[in-house]
Amino acid sequence: MHIKIGTRGSRLALWQAYYVEELLQKGGVETEIVIIETKGDKILDRSLSKIGSKGVFTQELEDQLLNGSIDIAVHSAKDLQSQLDDSFELIAFTEREQANDVLVSNKTSLSLKSGETFVVGTSSTRRVAILKHFYPHIKTVDMRGNLQTRLRKLEEGQCDALLLAYAGVHRMKYDDKIAEHLLLDEFTPAVGQGSVAIECSISLADDKKTKLKDLLNHSDTEICLRTERAFLKRLQGGCSIPVFALATLHHEQIDISGGIVSLDGNELIRRTQSGSISFPEELGTALADELLDAGADKILREIKEINQNN
Repeated sequence: MHIKIGTRGSRLALWQAYYVEELLQKGGVETEIVIIETKGDKILDRSLSKIGSKGVFTQELEDQLLNGSIDIAVHSAKDLQSQLDDSFELIAFTEREQANDVLVSNKTSLSLKSGETFVVGTSSTRRVAILKHFYPHIKTVDMRGNLQTRLRKLEEGQCDALLLAYAGVHRMKYDDKIAEHLLLDEFTPAVGQGSVAIECSISLADDKKTKLKDLLNHSDTEICLRTERAFLKRLQGGCSIPVFALATLHHEQIDISGGIVSLDGNELIRRTQSGSISFPEELGTALADELLDAGADKILREIKEINQNN
């Protein structure tokens, strides 16, 4: 069996592709890596919310899936839109890395809790809004580009620190630059953060799908991410909407905490629910409905109006 693996070309994306390749090769599968540039890689002078939240890092890979140039596309699960087109499916989620955010700086004594005012670089609306809510003394600057580009901008003094996912920092071996591990009950991550998602066309041969799932899928992670993605789908969240969720497993139960924060940081709504591992999508949807009833619908309308006007 031969599998063509589609990936973006950044060092972190390639780490993910090589990781998937290694798992497949251990299972006796021949592999080939195909590098594809996406819109999100090309447009670096605008924030993600201004480019458009649908398929910023996935559209070009999906085009290649459709025409058969690649068999699978490898994504950071947090970069995937909440709803795939009917032509595609997610067949595997790799075991999740530690999911929290970290503060990265050359000044490893920096801390959000110190009360000191400094400048943080991030392109995430979620992180900016959470900073405004919990740490309004912190200033932010939009920081696009891959991890190495952002670290170069940090070196150039464009900011004092970066807010990043621990998973990417750890995989690129920049742990020595971590100044602070951020608390999950404040900086609850983006849906899917820490896992690698495997996407294919629904027309991919069944024997390939079965082999891929057997070799790549981590069942506990899949349950958690299907819960989180159902939550995100119900809220119609994208990279321009500051929503967050994290599901964890305890024996036969899923616990999920999720919420939304207004762009100005003034209002944050968070709820938690628990349910059976047999019904992950239903639990994620139920949590989203509880949030909508608690006022998330109003925040969503305000955000969409702001984005339309911009």
